[in-house]
Amino acid sequence: MEDCLRIAVAQIPVTTDARANGREIRAAMRAAAGAGARLIQFPEGAASGYPSGAAKAMLAGWAVDWAALREELEEIAALAAELSLWTVVGSSHALTAPNRPHNSLYVISDTGRLVARYDKRLLSFSELADWYAPGAEPLVFEVDGFRFGCALCIEIQFPEIFVEYARLGIDCLLLSSFSRDPMFAIQVQGHAACNAYWIGFAVPAQCGDAASSGLAGPDGRWIAQAPQAATRLLS
Repeated sequence: MEDCLRIAVAQIPVTTDARANGREIRAAMRAAAGAGARLIQFPEGAASGYPSGAAKAMLAGWAVDWAALREELEEIAALAAELSLWTVVGSSHALTAPNRPHNSLYVISDTGRLVARYDKRLLSFSELADWYAPGAEPLVFEVDGFRFGCALCIEIQFPEIFVEYARLGIDCLLLSSFSRDPMFAIQVQGHAACNAYWIGFAVPAQCGDAASSGLAGPDGRWIAQAPQAATRLLS
């Protein structure tokens, strides 16, 4: 096991255009690899888009371009292999009709394989009523001997999620969000300190004015945090 691991936390613009999202993701991946990162974390819905704010009006009945999304994810996976970079990216995940999609985090290894998927378990009312189907299980995966867990957005409101991951022996929780709630950044610090592990917190650039992306240490202090309302890569 290595005694350290460099993580990049991306704060990129996220749209409902999978092609545009894919370009932003790959640019951030190249920057992260250039900075020596071993893993990069992206926001909720980074690849597919997320039905928040103005996007809601565009998603009458759910309007993800699944074919484009699949192609973009394949390119992201290929680049992960090229760069030897673990990549954790938020995306909708299609299920067989008439089931709604999952709101997920894809874990792509440094060989370009999709090795795991976390499906958001605790959904908001709007998500559960109109957009998504809930997941059922926590996810733990290892990179160079370090154990990572995954969570999404509103799950930050449920301490039991964070306690569960502490019992599973993780070193770092990757929490990706599409939220402009300033309390989320404060809660990240509290959960990190209470559970004595690192937390990577990734939000889109358009949400960074309220609570920007960052990495909190086991003492609850920010190790690195993006400037507010900025497109930024932390590494």
